[in-house]
Amino acid sequence: MIQEVQRFKPFSAKPIALLSEAGEWRGPFDLDLTEEKLLTMYRDLVRARLLDERLGKLQRMGKTSFVAPAAGHEGAHIGVAHALRPGFDWLFPYYRDMGMVLALGVPPKELFAQSLATRADPNKGRQMPAHPGSAALNVFTAASPIASHLGPAVGAAISMKLRGTGQVAVASFGDGATSEGDFHAAVNFAGVQGAPIVLVCENNRYAISVDFHKQTASENIAVKAHAYGMPGYVVDGMDTLACYYVMQEVVERARSGHGPALVEMVVYRYGAHSSADDDARYRPREEVQRWRQRDPLRRFKAFLERRGLLDDAKEAALRESAEAELAAALKEAEAAGPVPTDWLFDDVYAERPAFLEEQRAQLEGVTRG
Repeated sequence: MIQEVQRFKPFSAKPIALLSEAGEWRGPFDLDLTEEKLLTMYRDLVRARLLDERLGKLQRMGKTSFVAPAAGHEGAHIGVAHALRPGFDWLFPYYRDMGMVLALGVPPKELFAQSLATRADPNKGRQMPAHPGSAALNVFTAASPIASHLGPAVGAAISMKLRGTGQVAVASFGDGATSEGDFHAAVNFAGVQGAPIVLVCENNRYAISVDFHKQTASENIAVKAHAYGMPGYVVDGMDTLACYYVMQEVVERARSGHGPALVEMVVYRYGAHSSADDDARYRPREEVQRWRQRDPLRRFKAFLERRGLLDDAKEAALRESAEAELAAALKEAEAAGPVPTDWLFDDVYAERPAFLEEQRAQLEGVTRG
């Protein structure tokens, strides 16, 4: 029975953590991950941080109009991605989850192309920047309306249950989403139907500029799971291994037919809500600096160094490799060129109606001058 192997109790008083701030293993069980797996997770942390930095630079250069900074969320992103079966399970991310989809296997070339709207974008440039998706990897295209993707995620999970596929859906969202009606309708329906879904709240304390304590009277997000008949977990989201192990447990619990779970990962975004936001207007710099001391990359690096798996030379080589990978991906994405305007008519109807053919012809006439 799944209950006999549960490592984590829901509704704990403190966030679940397995690594100390200094990188010491504090788990109540033996670490059972291979050295290769641990190094891959760290590599993904670095790739996610570097991707975030490059996207920020592209926005500053005027090459993309929108970026949702994700630095500080990487521990949650890599923990979630590594707990899923890529291309089998389904992921319903939100717009800050670029590191999550990167770690799941979406090529960085596609992520850059999506943000730049070039021909290499599988979505054909028809989404806002920072809204990736992947049909090949079962990644639902991220949505801009807050919490609107949670209903479809629960519906997909119920479908998986009815068809007996053994798949699990994971839907991620920010703490601001829990103030929306869509969140409560979705979580309630997931609980009633016993859907194989894990709902992951990346609680970074701010819904744009609104402090967490002005969004809810609850002590945390996870406690809301009581009302919907499912377990709720509060996890230190700056601790990559805690995120991974909790996710591994609740994903397999859902896969085994024991229903949904709500996981709150306590993270912090070092940057603004988006490239259109000035976070200095609503939070002090000292607070940001305090959270940077708990950085998920720093903690995981210290953990690996303690185990003799990483040193300065290996760290430099790893970063150089990741930088080169992203530089090559960006170059390829840009070289593909901008998407043709008439692509907006594609993929809407199996057989394009006459009035759309007429509009397309008119557009071609305008673009030819």
